[in-house]
Amino acid sequence: MSDVVMKASDLRREYHMGGELVRAVRGVTLEIARGDYVAIVGPSGCGKSTLLNLLGGIDRPTTGSVTIEGSRIDQLSDAAATRFRLHHIGFVFQRFYLMPALTAIENIELPMAEAKIPRDKRVRRGRELLAYVGLEARYGHRPAQLSGGEQQRVAIARALANKPQLLLADEPTGELDAKTGTEMIELLAQVNRDGTTIVVVTHDEDLAGAAHRVVHMRDGVVVDDRRQR
Repeated sequence: MSDVVMKASDLRREYHMGGELVRAVRGVTLEIARGDYVAIVGPSGCGKSTLLNLLGGIDRPTTGSVTIEGSRIDQLSDAAATRFRLHHIGFVFQRFYLMPALTAIENIELPMAEAKIPRDKRVRRGRELLAYVGLEARYGHRPAQLSGGEQQRVAIARALANKPQLLLADEPTGELDAKTGTEMIELLAQVNRDGTTIVVVTHDEDLAGAAHRVVHMRDGVVVDDRRQR
């Protein structure tokens, strides 16, 4: 199997807003190696979150291609793209997006239920993941009963539920205080050491500093791409 888990070729994303043509991503080519940890950084509005959505198949490029594990995800139907994401990509967002009526373990079980995994296996995997993120005692707590850092830990556990090859995170420390943010950086580093490829969009210099490689964007293009370790 190739050491390249993801390849983006000449990605462009344009859309109209208020009668104006916005060129959010303007010809980005990027390869992500299996097991790598990549931070995408740049000023607000530079296109980094749009790029992450394209890489994860949440959005489609105007032109260009995205290949993950040999599959052209930009060519998949909406239903096929949803299935692909369910099994191959985990997502972590700034605002957690946990279901408020569900407990921590029930939130983690959601993607497994969508993947038709039997309940006993879902519960076992959910408890393993809660222990992994240090929240085994919080399995019955709902999001409102958890701190921001605890909610983000549950969100990371949920993202890992179906054992994805790739974890995409958009500003995962953006809603957290400095101490909790540091804990989150350590947890993501552990997830990467345990074999998951990570691409993170961030303004957090400490989070970017923990990555193996930093891709700098400006005005929709990559202006620098360098390995830190």
